[in-house]
Amino acid sequence: MSEQVLRRGNVAEKSKVRTLAQIAMLGAVATVLMLFEFPIPFIAPPFYEMDFSEVPVLVGAFAMGPVAGIAIEAIKILLNFVINGTITAGVGELANFIFGCAFLLPAALIYRKNKTRKNAIIGMAIGTVVMTVAACIINALVLLPAYGAAFGMPVDAFVQMGTSINKAIDSLFTFAVLAVGPFNLIKGIAVSAIVLLIYKRIRVILKGDL
Repeated sequence: MSEQVLRRGNVAEKSKVRTLAQIAMLGAVATVLMLFEFPIPFIAPPFYEMDFSEVPVLVGAFAMGPVAGIAIEAIKILLNFVINGTITAGVGELANFIFGCAFLLPAALIYRKNKTRKNAIIGMAIGTVVMTVAACIINALVLLPAYGAAFGMPVDAFVQMGTSINKAIDSLFTFAVLAVGPFNLIKGIAVSAIVLLIYKRIRVILKGDL
């Protein structure tokens, strides 16, 4: 085996180790950010809390590809599960993972085709819409009934919480569209704005080129 082949093998191995280390690091950062949750009381009931844990997930997806983004998302959910436990038998955590992937995959795939700022914006806009639609459907069909069962509350109780914020909310469907939808739109826009602001500053570390 030639020295040149050995060098290439060493470079590839170092690159793989670096990527794994970055995925682990970003997953840990995302976990920490997930601990700092806050409600948006004028949009949705207080049990819907926003955080910025998708920022490092999206940064990693842009820098290393969609598979790395999914891995970071998975690490975030698993570590949070270990730290905080669950009150929905894992349903909430699974839904969070699905929402995160619904956001990062369109963004990362579109950006990957042509790594420009325009494509990043388009990708994140599409990702925000996909995440919002997924959140509305899954909340209405799975999450809210699961939370109701976990807390011993009828689904109508959630509708009443929504009505206290928006009088137009009078059913589970309108709750999903008028509370869950805007909440996720705001989250997607906020995360996208932060990623656009910080990505250039850390692209040298993560070898991106936005």
